[in-house]
Amino acid sequence: MAWGVFDLETQFARYGAYHNNATNIFIHTICVWPLLYTGLLLGCFTPALGLLPFSPGAFPFQEYMILNLSFVVAVAYALFYIMMDKKAGTLAAALCLLCWVNSNALAQRLGFSLAWKKRSPALLDNLIQAFMMAPFFVLLEVLQKFCGYEPYPGFQKAVRAKMQANIKEWRLKKQKKSA
Repeated sequence: MAWGVFDLETQFARYGAYHNNATNIFIHTICVWPLLYTGLLLGCFTPALGLLPFSPGAFPFQEYMILNLSFVVAVAYALFYIMMDKKAGTLAAALCLLCWVNSNALAQRLGFSLAWKKRSPALLDNLIQAFMMAPFFVLLEVLQKFCGYEPYPGFQKAVRAKMQANIKEWRLKKQKKSA
């Protein structure tokens, strides 16, 4: 991929370079996963793409496992996160799938029957990438802070070095523009 999409260290450093203020980190920690959930909830308003290939009652909450746009997005996020890091990615994937099932349950409970007219958001690739990475990186930050988790030894140190380099590069560009 063009700029190391699956290079966790580089991506986490880029994310950290933009989100290195304590207030900003707190806001992201509180808000990013609810925003992902809200996006999945909106995806529940799309027509079903198919049915689960299992007999009714095979899984708990199966009536809420609707294969819709919300499912496609949750699976894409889940696979992306697992590719970034197997351990934290598996936890993030489980959270994505839990959000998918729960958002379908909420949509059914509230009685939504909206159908989109085949419109899709016109987001640029870099924005899609930013939306995908934010929930995983917030989870990774929480795991690091409260559990001391590192995807591999020296990860945090390497990310900090890259983050500082990214911040320095950004400041130099900013100074050149203002000069």
